[in-house]
Amino acid sequence: MSPDAASKPDPTVQPVHRSVVEQVDAADSTLQNPKFAVLSIGGNLGNRLDSLQGAVDALADTPGLRVKAVSPVYETAPWGVPADSQPAYFNAVVIVRTTLPPTSLLERAQAIEEAFERVRDERWGPRTLDIDLISYQGVHSDDPRLTLPHPRAHERAFVLVPWHDVDPDAELPGHGRVAELLRELGDQGVHRREGVTLVLPD
Repeated sequence: MSPDAASKPDPTVQPVHRSVVEQVDAADSTLQNPKFAVLSIGGNLGNRLDSLQGAVDALADTPGLRVKAVSPVYETAPWGVPADSQPAYFNAVVIVRTTLPPTSLLERAQAIEEAFERVRDERWGPRTLDIDLISYQGVHSDDPRLTLPHPRAHERAFVLVPWHDVDPDAELPGHGRVAELLRELGDQGVHRREGVTLVLPD
């Protein structure tokens, strides 16, 4: 991340709507009905590891959300673009328990992306940080703004490989067990980066 980005407001304090904060704080204080969600994080510009760790830290500081597991870091070629046209990505998967509804979790993810200067000028373009909501406790949604589960997750080894690492029994709703999907898909050149790790917040 650049010095200019570092001087910007802390991404962990990006606002969530007041009514949502009140609801999730009340629920979180008594741990009533939390949901498990899976997020994929990645980036191929700037300090990739710092960006991913920043995303994990910002998620952990979100009201009504607890980070439960973080996968190993994987490196993969960019998706949907010619070979060698962009730097390689670092990717990981984060599993959270949350009382935020799916749309609010998406809004929080987008606020964190913006804090890390995510640019959306082109589809499949390079980015400092990308956070995708992959699944939310079996919820199905056809809303164009938030389709659940993620409509292309079953085709992407850079999502499935780290997810399987952190949860070998995981299932992608509507598609089956992640382990079975990987057997059919293969690893698509996704490589684990030994010695490169993300820290699970306390």
